[in-house]
Amino acid sequence: MAFTVYNSLTRTLEPFTTLEPGKVRMYNCGPTVYGRAHIGNMRAYLFADTLRRWLEYQGYDVKQVMNITDVGHLLDDADEGEDKIEAQAKKEKRDPWEISRGWTELFFADLAKLGCKPAFVYPKASEHVPEMLEMIDGLIAKGFAYQVGGDVYFEVEKFPAYGKLSGNKVEELDAGARIAVREEKKNPADFALWKSDPQHLMKWTSRFGPDGFPGWHIECSAMSRKHLGEQLDIHTGGEDNLFPHHECEIAQTEAFTGRAFSRYWMHAKFLQVDGGKMSKRLGNCYSIDDVVAKGFAPRQLRYCLIRGHYRTPLNFTWDILKESAAALANLDDLAARLRRMQTGVDASASSDDGLDDVARCKAKFESGMNEDLNVPKAIAALNELRGLALEKRLGASAAAAAFQFLRKANEVLGCIQMEEELLPADIEQEIAARQDARKRKDFKESDRIRDTLLAQGIVLEDTPSGVVWKRKS
Repeated sequence: MAFTVYNSLTRTLEPFTTLEPGKVRMYNCGPTVYGRAHIGNMRAYLFADTLRRWLEYQGYDVKQVMNITDVGHLLDDADEGEDKIEAQAKKEKRDPWEISRGWTELFFADLAKLGCKPAFVYPKASEHVPEMLEMIDGLIAKGFAYQVGGDVYFEVEKFPAYGKLSGNKVEELDAGARIAVREEKKNPADFALWKSDPQHLMKWTSRFGPDGFPGWHIECSAMSRKHLGEQLDIHTGGEDNLFPHHECEIAQTEAFTGRAFSRYWMHAKFLQVDGGKMSKRLGNCYSIDDVVAKGFAPRQLRYCLIRGHYRTPLNFTWDILKESAAALANLDDLAARLRRMQTGVDASASSDDGLDDVARCKAKFESGMNEDLNVPKAIAALNELRGLALEKRLGASAAAAAFQFLRKANEVLGCIQMEEELLPADIEQEIAARQDARKRKDFKESDRIRDTLLAQGIVLEDTPSGVVWKRKS
């Protein structure tokens, strides 16, 4: 089955093809670094990481670029209001460059904790101003943009396709609804490419004046063009990026290049918390540190945030995270069982028993991922494989094939404990002491050691082949 994706641009499922055979140019909208990324932000980044991993599973060479917005993103996403980073700098009474550097470093640390593969490059908006000015000058020369004082605006009525991504029509857009009301604009929907403000702390000198800074939208167009070329295979982001940000990206990029910008646009739905919206006021904008403080591992959060389909709203509660941790523990258990079974321990009598079943589970996993990254269906295939292992319907050869498949599947999911964990020597001694007590039929002592280990998060399971252990979820 070929990989199909839901293209937000055409609003249909489409077979995935690339501009260049075997190569994928992918751009992911990254963070505006004025504060700590919360788990809702992380859902979009994990979606992009899962997409990349699945493309690489299929053999594609993926060139992934994720931007860092460190200037120019205004508070209301329009052409009015204060720069988010400068607003935070004033609040903390710190230098805005220091603010952006600090949060950028923490963002990278969070991605690493969640097991995200590093992008090919993480371009910073502040380091690509010349590329932005080149595009702005080109848009003015082509008649798509106009200058008013030190400001430059894109004239949306000169680009008839404006609205093709979001479905918004220029004549139906209400001024004030994510659109700034400014008298100098020819149309309220015109958006800023360059702004002039003597009070702005992060600014550059250009032919438009000494106190300028870029508009948010032009940043991504310039950075993607610099690092991926004029045409992309995939552009992703959260559903909140669709309008105005991605709509404006399309308009200014296609007006400048005269070519289609991205073949596919993919958007992840919001993460809800307790069935509602995340809000600083409600205190539910949780970070990875909040998750770890509750006793959960980052890989358990990763599983929780990728377990649903990216185009479906996903709910987060601490109970759901606990359930996700238990579900991931089952997949860890599958890996442990397959490790034993491929050596003949707990395997069925015939070495080849279950080979067809393993192939069927692998096909179901791949079919699920090929259906627009249907991770729930893919995970169901792994749980079906676990059922075969629990029922000891796999022979040693089949178990070996299953383990290799699970390892490949985990290259996509990125959260299963595939390798056997080495226990501290004192824990190993306690397990050995319990085995000795069982041999002596001192079940009171055996139970005491078992309960002591359980209190330390070690669960023991007695099997015909001996005792095995696993971490308590």
